[in-house]
Amino acid sequence: MKRLLKLSIILITAFTVQSCKKSYLDINENTNSATSSSPNLVLPAVLNNTASNFITYFNYGAWMAGYQANAGGYSFTGSTFFTYNWNSGTNNGLFNSAFTDLRSYQYIITSTTGVNKYVLYNAVARIMKSYYYQILVDEYGNVPYTEGLAGVDNLTPHYDDAATVYKSLVTEIDAAIKDLQTYGSSSVVSALGSADIVFKGDATKWIKFANNIKLRILTRAQAGTLAAYASSAFGTFSAEGFLTDDVTINPGYVSTSARQNPLWNTYHSSYTGSNGAYAAQQIPTRWIFSFYNGTKLSDATRGALIYKNYAAGTTPINQLGNETNVSSWISGYPAWYIGVGTALNAPETQGIIKSRVMGQLIMPAAETYFLLAEAALNGHTLSGDAATNFDNGIKASYNYLQKTGASTTSASTAVLDAYLTAYKTANAGNYLVNYSAATTAAQRLEAIITQKYIALNFVNGYEAWQEYKRTGYPAISGTGATTTFVSLQSSATSADKLPVRNLYPTTEYNLNPNVPTGLSAYTSKIFWDVN
Repeated sequence: MKRLLKLSIILITAFTVQSCKKSYLDINENTNSATSSSPNLVLPAVLNNTASNFITYFNYGAWMAGYQANAGGYSFTGSTFFTYNWNSGTNNGLFNSAFTDLRSYQYIITSTTGVNKYVLYNAVARIMKSYYYQILVDEYGNVPYTEGLAGVDNLTPHYDDAATVYKSLVTEIDAAIKDLQTYGSSSVVSALGSADIVFKGDATKWIKFANNIKLRILTRAQAGTLAAYASSAFGTFSAEGFLTDDVTINPGYVSTSARQNPLWNTYHSSYTGSNGAYAAQQIPTRWIFSFYNGTKLSDATRGALIYKNYAAGTTPINQLGNETNVSSWISGYPAWYIGVGTALNAPETQGIIKSRVMGQLIMPAAETYFLLAEAALNGHTLSGDAATNFDNGIKASYNYLQKTGASTTSASTAVLDAYLTAYKTANAGNYLVNYSAATTAAQRLEAIITQKYIALNFVNGYEAWQEYKRTGYPAISGTGATTTFVSLQSSATSADKLPVRNLYPTTEYNLNPNVPTGLSAYTSKIFWDVN
């Protein structure tokens, strides 16, 4: 599997744009360049690329959701992260990286449609296509969907209505689930096998993960123009239920070359031992730290699993209040997340930056539990009641942090229960931790989203950011470092001084006359954003 990382460079490039029909007399055709490949080669390559591209959304979300800030003493050319003065040249990687992978997933879908042998590959590609389009809609609204992945066969695709795309994604997921149910254990089709670097060929886990994505879509869609549709669709989940494991992609990361985990490579150190791009520059905010040190909530256990030199009620050494001239910020040294040693000598650890060879997390179990908790709160009991899922979400967050390195071993039930009991006791009477203390539906929703926000801290800030846009939680106020995550340099005209969307890339405006115009980063909300 280690060779897949090398293959991905070749295959993703080959399938970024689908080849058009050419005459055999075409002198511009390079006969040595790959124009087609088999699904069992393309699938692991594009899944690997998805894991790498996840860092684009990871970093953007960490900024926008208030998880990270720029360290003192470091210049930062991306000043728009401070001002939110976004234009069509801002954050283009979010749009472009998604379509790079989407074209590869579409290649699998197109080349396997009607080919019974590859029905499982077709189903997985459709699930991942839905995964990506949900991300795109949440940040851009209308997107090229029905015509968006034709490559050079259609360079000016129509932009589909965002709400219509959402409904289409649910249809796509349901169809993929049906195929997986029918052929998942069949011996007459090509098994996913080693090409599946997510679930190792387990069709049932793909079905459950598909239900997770559908749940995320319907949760967003339950307010606004799709409210009635979403309410009905909550009753259409397949009987397999939901995946309550941490979902990771691991093509076989290795620590001896450039093929190591992309999160470690970006935030810790490269395989040669030099600092990653954000190893010392990006530090935690006082805002997020206040959810651990007693300012808002007390959580010494998870705090110590995330922040190096953590001590409850104090400012950790080399972080936050001591941001400049820090001698420990040397090459290959973890700036603020837990871990010891430098560069290649850094051992595997717990927390968030665990290992050079850890799987890349793309959907944590905690998020699924909190989605289920909100569904139950709104009368859709899919798997357990709201309070049980709320508690399980907190335990799942701790469980992920306590795992060491590339290990997938969970803590025992006794350990998880003991942690939850201690956390509740430390925050006795606070409904943000003790769900039973919430007395209104608004407080219960605030508790669910706030705990999801904590669980996604430096895990998936992109989803935390979308949830803030949808709900307004966790609640912010004023301009203090522990009362808001909004930049003091914000130029946004919205009430909360935050943007509500990204704008389409300049290249789209230059090349496609169908791109929506007249949009504002501060007022043109996504259809589900009624907050």
